[in-house]
Amino acid sequence: MSKVLSAVAWPYANGPRHIGHVAGFGVPSDVFSRYMRMAGHDVLMVSGTDEHGTPILVAADKAGVTPRELADTNNRMIVEDLHALGLSYDLFTRTTTANHYAVVQEMFRTVHRNGYMVEQTTKGAISPSTGRTLPDRYIEGTCPICGYAEARGDQCDNCGNQLDPTDLIDPRSKISGEVPEFVETQHFFLDLPALATALKTWLDEREASDTWRPNVIKFSQNILEDIRPRAMTRDIDWGIPVPVEGWQDNPAKRLYVWFDAVIGYLSASVEWARRLGQPDRWREWWNDPEALSYYFMGKDNITFHSQIWPAELLAYDGRGDRGGEPGEYGALNLPTEVVSSEYLTMEGKQFSSSRGVVIYVRDVLDRYQPDALRYFISAAGPENQDSNFTWAEFVRRTNDELVAGWGNLVNRTATMVAKSFGEIPAAGPLEPADQALLDTVHAAFGTVGGLIGRHRQKAALAEAMRTVADVNKYVSDSAPWKLKGEDERERLATVLHVTTQAVADCNVLLAPFLPHSANAVDLVLGGSGDVAPMPEIREVEDLDGGAPYPILTGEYSGFPAWERRPVVPGTPVEKPVPVFTKLDPSVVDEELARLEQHA
Repeated sequence: MSKVLSAVAWPYANGPRHIGHVAGFGVPSDVFSRYMRMAGHDVLMVSGTDEHGTPILVAADKAGVTPRELADTNNRMIVEDLHALGLSYDLFTRTTTANHYAVVQEMFRTVHRNGYMVEQTTKGAISPSTGRTLPDRYIEGTCPICGYAEARGDQCDNCGNQLDPTDLIDPRSKISGEVPEFVETQHFFLDLPALATALKTWLDEREASDTWRPNVIKFSQNILEDIRPRAMTRDIDWGIPVPVEGWQDNPAKRLYVWFDAVIGYLSASVEWARRLGQPDRWREWWNDPEALSYYFMGKDNITFHSQIWPAELLAYDGRGDRGGEPGEYGALNLPTEVVSSEYLTMEGKQFSSSRGVVIYVRDVLDRYQPDALRYFISAAGPENQDSNFTWAEFVRRTNDELVAGWGNLVNRTATMVAKSFGEIPAAGPLEPADQALLDTVHAAFGTVGGLIGRHRQKAALAEAMRTVADVNKYVSDSAPWKLKGEDERERLATVLHVTTQAVADCNVLLAPFLPHSANAVDLVLGGSGDVAPMPEIREVEDLDGGAPYPILTGEYSGFPAWERRPVVPGTPVEKPVPVFTKLDPSVVDEELARLEQHA
């Protein structure tokens, strides 16, 4: 059994999250975490809402509220959405907790003491009309390296190179369109060049392990070629104070949101352990070199997880060119793998809330079953290449695969058992076809589990659904509805017992992908409906005296093992209600009309 950290990207709290977001960080991390728990590993799945930075200020100004009020509203909305989606966090928290502030400031102080935070004079961008600092990501222009016209002031999404706002050709504010004014300002820079050798060694080791997705490892190695110091403080009044004498009382200087957000994986782990009443328990996932850690996100965040965060960890550990010693948290583990997804588009267009090309998680879950969305993302999501969400394909996959394939098998199995016996019958002698099916389904545990463990979830789900098709074929070939004579009663019992066992096995195979329906299917088969433990929303007090807030957490020790659970003859089975809802084709036109309305 391994200690496995599932470090899930922190959704930004400037508004509700759309399905493109959860396709990148939410569903893939939950499928993996649920499977790893079932496979016997000790999983710690953490995240929270990322609540600092200028975008929050901009959104708060627009809404006429304070940054904290906006963060509170959106934090609760995001918690509720992720809960409804069934994401099994051990702790989903937020970056405005006193605990997070303390962990971030300890990281900064140690990195600074080890010599990797260098104070420099630089040029900061100011909005001429408001006098407010413009963050790098709110400045747009042409990339001087590849010529991409919509490069940002921190990086070019086209070529992946790190940039400064002053590098851009024809820079302009994304907020107002005006040309920013550049003024001299003091900031602390993370000395990435002093950490480049250690970063390269780590990435080369990761490449040699042959576990990372090729696009992620190559992108990560490419950005090392243009490595330079990166500012880790900002001229802003919303964020974590800089814990250095002469800076900490300056109301206009705060830590860069991307310095503090990635530290959230550590601070959430610390908070989880403190809430458990075992304040050092987090160390099992962070200080033990044998522990594994997987970071889930969309590809626009690779830079921060394969360069900035590992650099912060190396600097904290004192493993760069300048040496140094770890702080009070001890030597911290670097990521085992950065599991990045590509982009999900919407009806062929890039998601854009401002242009109305968007479908929010809440809206989907208000109208459709959560497992229908989870199924689509798992089957057709942007795992290793960009993919496109269309309402026509969502309806097709729901009806043809989820309802007609899996749902129909569950429904007709339970119906036949209820009608013929009222309970799961005992099997008589097995014929070769019976044993062949049981062997095929049993073998799928190894195949499907192995694929999920290697982050090949689309292939894993396809294999699970192929197994469902094998069971459907067995039912059709065995034709239990034709076994009507008294002398065929034992054979009927055997076929229905074998079918029920195969359906129960398929339900376990599909549980990481479809947890809500896994519990429903278990109930249909006479079980207690606890195949897939679910998260809960809990209202908590801040551990260090701050304002209360909601968290996502859960008790997941009851996960069934990733193996066959023999069905019990005599278990009552009643006539079932369908688990999945078939969608009317009119859904497509209705949803496209909604999109048009908001465009």
